This record gives sequence, structure tokens and C-alpha cells, in this order.
Amino acid sequence: MDKKNNEQWACKYKKVKAVVVQLDELISRITTDHKIPQTVEGSLPIISITPHDDAVPLRASFVDIHPNAKWAQNGITVAAGNGNGNETNQLCYPCGLYVDDDQTVYVADLNNHRIMEWKYGATNGKAAAGGNGAHQLNQPIDVIIDKENDSLIISDYENKRIVRWPRRNGTRGETIISNIYCTGLTMDENRSLYVVDYEQHEVRRYKIGDTEGTVVAGGNGKGNRLNQLSRPSCVFVDRNHSVYVSDLDNHRVMKWEKDAKQGIVVAGGQGKGNSLTQLYDPQGVVADRLDTVYVADGANHRIMRWPKRATQGSVIIGGNGGGAQSNQLNCPIGLSFDRHGNLYVVDNNNHRVQKFNIK
Repeated sequence: MDKKNNEQWACKYKKVKAVVVQLDELISRITTDHKIPQTVEGSLPIISITPHDDAVPLRASFVDIHPNAKWAQNGITVAAGNGNGNETNQLCYPCGLYVDDDQTVYVADLNNHRIMEWKYGATNGKAAAGGNGAHQLNQPIDVIIDKENDSLIISDYENKRIVRWPRRNGTRGETIISNIYCTGLTMDENRSLYVVDYEQHEVRRYKIGDTEGTVVAGGNGKGNRLNQLSRPSCVFVDRNHSVYVSDLDNHRVMKWEKDAKQGIVVAGGQGKGNSLTQLYDPQGVVADRLDTVYVADGANHRIMRWPKRATQGSVIIGGNGGGAQSNQLNCPIGLSFDRHGNLYVVDNNNHRVQKFNIK
């Protein structure tokens, strides 16, 4: 989309943080000196390390993290951070990410129509998919790795499809799912894909070879009932095949257990706001083995942790106003752990990926 079309589209869909370039129009309404309340937590260590196995959910940690574990408050830039641009050391409104076992970061570079790969410690990335025009990829929003086929699975939003792209020297992708306004996606240990259909307000599961999919969350029209979603954004699937989805317009995170007919509110759901009981345009979401939910609270510029059955969360990263300092975020979207428990955040309006080391 060009700038004019972005403005028109943003006018029609004002809450689309994951796909509209002018995210800062909303962010500007939130004063950068507004301090978000946060709780003080004791520093406690990781309690155990999980052996590497294929059952570890995507974007989850290989470690069991103590409920009161802490992370460094100053992030380290591990991808881009050199302003908005299309050079190999830049990103342009990045969205989703995937962190590989060796801490290589793959990030969906939305307005550069490419997936970028950043090796650990590198100052420049390289285009792993796309980057040669919108006919290849057109505003990709999310990316994961299918290790069985050594390929990238990409949510190609404006082309209304899911694409499989060879990870090694791939020059073009293969469409595996069509006619879907896809935002977030993930995969379970059976290699079934879970895809957020932003326009249909639902999450669908696609088993291998399936082109129609099965609704596993939402699917009852746009709304705020427990069996509905309203412009869902990101998705996470745990070992029990429970689906966690960030319900953007309802400012909540919903959990749909396997075969459930309705979801459970596990974070937010008290209207938009910046109190510890609220979220404001939630984005990336991850759950750990204790069912603790970690969510990128987009318009509050913070990462929150919500323990199981908690009525409020705590701020673990950010919450210092929208900004570009190392202890600030500006509309965080993508969220992932690495195998050590370090937290990676796609800092959308700062055009960078930040890493926060676990203490």
C-alpha cells in the first residue's frame, strides 16, 4: 500500500496496529511522559531447563521460568535500530518474529515486503524471503520455521495467503493457503498450522494437506462474547493444543481449550486502559508451562505477565512511555522467548528488535 492508501485504510480500520503504517497516529495520543503503573517483583531464577524436543511450542521458552523471574530493563538491539528504511541494517514497521535455536532472528519486515534474517551478533541482516517487490510478498505480518521442510511459513497479508518459502537460497514461495486475511500464525508439534483470519474474526487450524481448515477460536462473527473475537491479531498454541489469541478490539487475551465452544479471558477484558487490570490493543502472546501469559500490550508500550487465574497483570518490560530509549518501547508487536529464557520484542514504531536478558 502507498501512503495515500494507508491513510484511507487506517481511517476505515482504526485499530489495525499490525498492518497499518501510521501506527504513530494513535501513539501520539498517548503522552510519552505518562508512567504506566507497575508492580515490584523479587528477582528469582529460572528453575529448570527443558530438554530440546519438538514438543516445545513455537515462541515459548525451553526453560521453565519462575513466576517472579525478572528481565533486564534495558534492551539490546539485535536487529536494525537504524531508523525506518530498506537497507540491510534497517526495518520498516516490523511485525512478527521467530527466534531459532542459535538465536538467529527472523522478522517480518512489513513495508519492505520481505522476511529478514539476523544472525546472532550481526549488524546487518539479509533478506530470507521477498525483498524484490510486492508481487513476491506484500506486507508480510508473521513468520515461523517449519524445520521438517527447512522452510519459512509466512503470513502474506495483502496477498491474502500463507506462503511456504525455502529457507536456503529460496527465490520464490509456494502458496499453501489462499483467500485469507492472515495476521498471526503458529504451528503445533503435528505440523498443523494455526492461522488468524483477521477479517473473519477467527483462528483456523489447518492439518497437513488441508485447504479449508477448522475453526478453533471465534468464528461466531465480530463481538465481545466469550465465543467471539473482534479483529484478532496474534496466536499461540500450547502443548495441550489450547489456543491463546490476542483479541485486539476487545483489549483482551482469550484462551480456547481444545474443542471448546467458547474461550476464557486470561488477560485484560476490562476495556482499554493502562491499569494493571487492562490492556490496550494487545499483540504478541506467549504462554509458559504454568499457563502464565506474556503479552505485548501495544498501545501501552509494555510487556505484561498474567499468571493463571490472575485478575491483574504485572509489567515486566517497558511501561515508561512510548519512546526509543533502551528501557522504552513504541508499540511492541511480536514477542518470543529463546531457549535461555531471554525475551525478544519487535518494537514496531522504533523499527527494531529488542532483546531483554533474563536475570
